[in-house]
Amino acid sequence: MDVEKMTQEEIKGLFERTEEELLSMDEVEFRARFRERCHHTMEIQLYECAYRNKAFPAKQLETAKKYLRIWEKRGLSHEFPEYRYVNKLLEFAGILMEGENLDLSEYEPKWLTEEEIPVFERTLYERRSVRHWDISRRVPDEIIDKILKAGLWAAHACNLQSIRYLVVREESEPGLFRGSDIPGGPVHIVLLQDMRNYRGNQAMPEYNQLLDCGAAGQNIVLAAHAYGLGGTWLTFNPKMRRRLTERFQIPEEIRVVTYVDVGYPEQSPFPPLRLEPEDATFARI
Repeated sequence: MDVEKMTQEEIKGLFERTEEELLSMDEVEFRARFRERCHHTMEIQLYECAYRNKAFPAKQLETAKKYLRIWEKRGLSHEFPEYRYVNKLLEFAGILMEGENLDLSEYEPKWLTEEEIPVFERTLYERRSVRHWDISRRVPDEIIDKILKAGLWAAHACNLQSIRYLVVREESEPGLFRGSDIPGGPVHIVLLQDMRNYRGNQAMPEYNQLLDCGAAGQNIVLAAHAYGLGGTWLTFNPKMRRRLTERFQIPEEIRVVTYVDVGYPEQSPFPPLRLEPEDATFARI
């Protein structure tokens, strides 16, 4: 879809859906549209008003309230994260509309202290791509779960949240990942994307979709290092992708993008050196 050739009305039409359409559409797409619409029509404006001491207009809630009505009609759970998040935003909006100051200080990040910053830098600069593993040490499921969570908390365009996973232990499916140019790790974390989420914003270019997955992958390799594991980011060849698709009966709407192998390392590679920032910067004004 070439958005650059579309008129503003045509682009607007990508986002507008009737109540009947919202009630009948696939649940994954509906929830993605719920997240995207509440993000663009309420969340951004709410924080602008809160931090610039502006009045929050009631009309900014119209889209969110419409989607919440559909949510109820569809009978979706109130425990889903987007439902709980949007209701929290509505609570904030109510405070602003009453003319009160919105105190968000309790949500301020706990910034790193000077003593803690070197720990972050160690994680960032000492991470290596590892290609040899101590297969006698089993990676605990608790650590894998923490790594998966780190990937899900990566930045994601329009809050569409497309990231999905396959987690495959080599011992469970020996040879399934054969074909890579390096020895496979004991745990394979496959990054998938549920493409139904992108129906929630059909104006998004494909490179943004791939950046979503890239951001998740970067979080995963950094988290693996932080939890004491080695990791390496890998690419599928067509045969590997077909084997995975057939083995797990991956449906057409799920895109198999990339994978990260993790495990306890048996090597400590010399760091591949990098350019200095001044050598990599085209302009700085």
